[in-house]
Amino acid sequence: MKVIFAGGGTAGHINPAIAVAQYISQQEDCTVSFSGGTGNLEETLVPRFGYEIDTFPLRGLSRGKSLSAIFQNVSAVVQMQRAVAGCKKVIRQRKPDIVIGTGGYASYPMVLAATQCGVKTAMLEVNAVPGVATKRLAPKVDCVMTSYGETAKLISAKRIEETGTPVRQEIIGCREKAEKTLFANSLPTVLTFWGSVGAMHMNDKMKDYLAIAARERQFNQVYACGKKYYDDMVKALESNGAIRADNIIVKDYIHDMGNVMGQADLVVCRAGGTINELCAAGMPGVLVPSPFAAENHQERNARVLEKSGAAVVLLEKETTAQSLYDTVAQLIKSPQRLSKMGESARQLSHNDSLSHIYRTIKSIIG
Repeated sequence: MKVIFAGGGTAGHINPAIAVAQYISQQEDCTVSFSGGTGNLEETLVPRFGYEIDTFPLRGLSRGKSLSAIFQNVSAVVQMQRAVAGCKKVIRQRKPDIVIGTGGYASYPMVLAATQCGVKTAMLEVNAVPGVATKRLAPKVDCVMTSYGETAKLISAKRIEETGTPVRQEIIGCREKAEKTLFANSLPTVLTFWGSVGAMHMNDKMKDYLAIAARERQFNQVYACGKKYYDDMVKALESNGAIRADNIIVKDYIHDMGNVMGQADLVVCRAGGTINELCAAGMPGVLVPSPFAAENHQERNARVLEKSGAAVVLLEKETTAQSLYDTVAQLIKSPQRLSKMGESARQLSHNDSLSHIYRTIKSIIG
């Protein structure tokens, strides 16, 4: 089987594709490649797993109405048209049996090109509320695979399969497999990140939060701030002294997420595709949904976990460094509550999602 996965921009679009690619490779001989945007995270992340990737200059559409927004959208459309033409060349060269989009504007040109070339296609939507690319491509592709049942009400498609969200093998059971290597002390550990590319507003709050955590020393803190913000974050933490604390680790990006998450007692993060990894790992969470996510889908994701007792939800506009620290400190003092939250998260996990996706792909190909 030959497969092209299309998507990127953030790890939330890349990691599910990598999880499926790895699973397919375990089931049969196959050739897998990826497609995405030049300069995006996928260009560096995908090759780390040994896959080839074809990239094209792409940019997202602006929702603004200013002159600069109009120019951006005109440029985006031109780039998209060129990318579609480039993707058709790749398809003729690689001759895939199926092209699978995982969302984001980086998935659009390859999936659209495949539909126009008569190649079998599918979309994998990991959010409860589908993005623009998924909505536009859904009527054209052979199948849309969703993580949530409610997603089916929001799209028009030939076929819809609720498969659950694929999760990387390193995440599943990571709490049992992790090597305790991060800290020399016996304090509980909190892992925090705001998505693969970071978040400016939350990083600003984290500067004071980390200073409090270093001073109070109630727990260890691992923080991934995003490559774009790393130098600024380190400079700020050098100024307030937090960077020198033995219970603070700051990274730009976490490549060995299974090992790091496995050592954590609590995860503080956004509420995109990452929440599916929390569930697979049986990890309690404090979720701060991005207020900039399309149709507020992150808050809707987060409320699902909150309702089940798997997470505490804080809204960004109401969150300060002190309130975030107080919430984390209160939870970390209650191992029994964390254990119950983790078990609730595990109950939400789709343990058979990878096999379901694989069976669906095989049925599409025929």
